[in-house]
Amino acid sequence: MAKSQQTFNKSEKEKKRLKKREDKRKKMEARKSNKDEHGTGGIPIAYVDYNGNLTDTPPDPTMKVKVDAESIEIGIPKQTAEDKEALNPVREGKVSFFDGSKGFGFIIDNINQEKYFTHVSGHLDSIAENDKVSYELEKGMKGMNAVRVKKI
Repeated sequence: MAKSQQTFNKSEKEKKRLKKREDKRKKMEARKSNKDEHGTGGIPIAYVDYNGNLTDTPPDPTMKVKVDAESIEIGIPKQTAEDKEALNPVREGKVSFFDGSKGFGFIIDNINQEKYFTHVSGHLDSIAENDKVSYELEKGMKGMNAVRVKKI
């Protein structure tokens, strides 16, 4: 005699699936009957008052504020000449570690004491530990890198 392919676990899963389907059908019928009793069953309209809170009453038209479309700025404003002068890309710091055989090291910034990675490919002069240097920052793979490094 062959053994039945229907195991206890399979029959339990089938029962759960059928029960879930039946529950879904009952919920749908309940929503449909509720809609028929109370009219439209859609989402009610929500308004935003002058404080930014959601309400179900429409706002007062007398408190409406007229906004000029040209006064709204979308995006970043253009940089002016004064902004460019204030932003100096050249920074100064001190070489805290440098391995000449591997060609990399770290520079500590004088202003914020941050450590920045530097590689020999971004050097204009040869540097060693404890040298004072000027450099610029560039976005690298793992953070900001010091490039165009010169001894002071």
